[in-house]
Amino acid sequence: MPTGDVERLQTRYDTIFTEAEAGNPPRSRRPGTRGRVKQSPACHLIRRLREHRNEILRFLTDRRVPFDNNQAERDLQIPKLKQKVSGCFRSETGVDVFAIIRSCLSTRRKQSDDLFNSLVLTFQGQPPMPQLE
Repeated sequence: MPTGDVERLQTRYDTIFTEAEAGNPPRSRRPGTRGRVKQSPACHLIRRLREHRNEILRFLTDRRVPFDNNQAERDLQIPKLKQKVSGCFRSETGVDVFAIIRSCLSTRRKQSDDLFNSLVLTFQGQPPMPQLE
């Protein structure tokens, strides 16, 4: 992305949170009280988004970083669905095996490999190894 566009978007991000802070100012301590002052959820969110600005906007400067985290959310959908349908996993071993299989399939999919062929090779005792960068 051109440097001018990156700077414009970063400035816009900062402007949005300046306006948000003006609309949701931090609560101040009342006279005669001690300890931390409880802040609103909006105030906490604004503070975290401000503190982690560089990490949140990293996709603007580093092409390896995806714009969203939908893949991570999709990876969690199947185990949660299985847990919801069956109520729970029957044993700790079952959880471990399920997680290993899902992890391997997810890795193969992310590397654009044929899942069926990967499973066939695995059951033949020749599991494909993931490509490491």
